[in-house]
Amino acid sequence: MLGGDKIKLGISSCLLGERVRYDGGHQLDRSLTGTLERLVDLVPVCPEMEAGLGVPREPMHLVGGPRRPRLVTIETGIDHTAEVNRWARSRIEQLQGEELSGFIFKSKSPSCSLVAGGIFARAFTGAFPLVPVEEDDRLRDPSLRKDFIERVFVFRRWREMMLGNQERQTS
Repeated sequence: MLGGDKIKLGISSCLLGERVRYDGGHQLDRSLTGTLERLVDLVPVCPEMEAGLGVPREPMHLVGGPRRPRLVTIETGIDHTAEVNRWARSRIEQLQGEELSGFIFKSKSPSCSLVAGGIFARAFTGAFPLVPVEEDDRLRDPSLRKDFIERVFVFRRWREMMLGNQERQTS
C-alpha cells in the first residue's frame, strides 16, 4: 500500500442508495456518504444480495441465542444461515485483499447489525478484529462520526507503519 492511495472503507450497499433491501428500497445516507466519498474509496457489500437471495425477498430476522444466531425468514421460517455463512467466508477472503481501514454496517439488519450480532458483521469482526467498525445510525452523532473517522485514519497509519517495519526486516 502506498501512502498516497486513498483509504478504503467497506460499507453496507444500501447506505449508498443501492436498491438491495428486502423490499427493493435503499437507505441512502447523504450526510454519511457525502462526507466520506471525498475522503475514501467506498467498497459496497450486501450480504443478502451477494449470497443470491435477490430482491424483493421475504424479510428475515435473527433467531436463537447470541452464540449461534440463525437467519430465518419471518413468514415462512426458511433458514438462510448456511448459505449466508458460506458466502461470508468467501467474501471475507476477497476483502482481505482490499486492505480496508474500516467498515460501516447498516444498523438493525439481520446480516449487518453489530449490536444485534448480524451474521456478516460477526464474521467480519471475527476475521478483522482490529479494523474500526461502526453502525450508520451511531454515525449521525457528530462526535461519534469524528471518532470513527479518526480511528480509520489511525488504523491506516498503523498498518502502513507495520508493513514498513516488516519490509525493513526482510531486506
